[in-house]
Amino acid sequence: MSPFSPSRAGHWRVRGRTLPCPARPLLMGIVNVTPDSFSDGGRFFDAAAAVAHGIELAEHGADLLDIGGESTRPYAQSVPADEELRRVAPVIERLAREVAIPLSIDTSKAVVAREAIDAGAAIINDITGLADPAMIETAAESGAGVCVMHMRGTPRSMQDAPAYGDVVAEVGAFLRQRRDALVSQGIALDCIALDPGIGFGKTAEHNLELLRHAAELLALGCAVLIGHSRKQFIGQTLADPRADRLAGTIGAALALARSGVQILRVHDVEPVAHALTLFAAAGGLEP
Repeated sequence: MSPFSPSRAGHWRVRGRTLPCPARPLLMGIVNVTPDSFSDGGRFFDAAAAVAHGIELAEHGADLLDIGGESTRPYAQSVPADEELRRVAPVIERLAREVAIPLSIDTSKAVVAREAIDAGAAIINDITGLADPAMIETAAESGAGVCVMHMRGTPRSMQDAPAYGDVVAEVGAFLRQRRDALVSQGIALDCIALDPGIGFGKTAEHNLELLRHAAELLALGCAVLIGHSRKQFIGQTLADPRADRLAGTIGAALALARSGVQILRVHDVEPVAHALTLFAAAGGLEP
């Protein structure tokens, strides 16, 4: 049996909408409405450019779109909530009218999440793992899907010599604790996706270890989301800082698909989608 059989993959419920996980991972396209993203350098900071990019990602095969107004790259500075909302609200409003796929708001601020949901978002993607009780309340009341991520420290400190005794066990324990906390506060298990936080307070070897053991997170009973796209560890692993991170992103995506991971958060939707389609057609998802 393929490790991506429907019986194993399950589904993710977001504001009353059920997203079945098919024979390849769902692809969450990234829309950064920021001037300082590590990956696109502010190319989509203008709302019209961000909307056009989101539409293009949907046309290229994105199953979801993740819209963010605050960079979470290492050493990034925080953005006030009103500025974050000024960036993302018009983009979400317009994309909600233009595309049929679910929208996600990438934020750790409850006020931003509430406004984004009112504007049409169905998912809250929070790098702090919904640490703010107000964020949990917002998610529970709205029925939004949530993505719970592990991060050591904050974006301003997370890459200052991160250390673990056993990164897989520690990240897994954190995600299990957050899962249980959210369920106890009224968020349904099938509304939760878990993200080990590749690049968030981890070395290159930590990231690789988490990717190697990604299948173990499936035992937590939630959808698993991985965001490895274009990240620094790819160039470090290839021992070439000039290396094409798209090629590395695709390589890791194929390995994660074979592991049974249900959702991949990526910048380059079309080439990743094509690679996954050919990988499956050639029998790459067979055990």
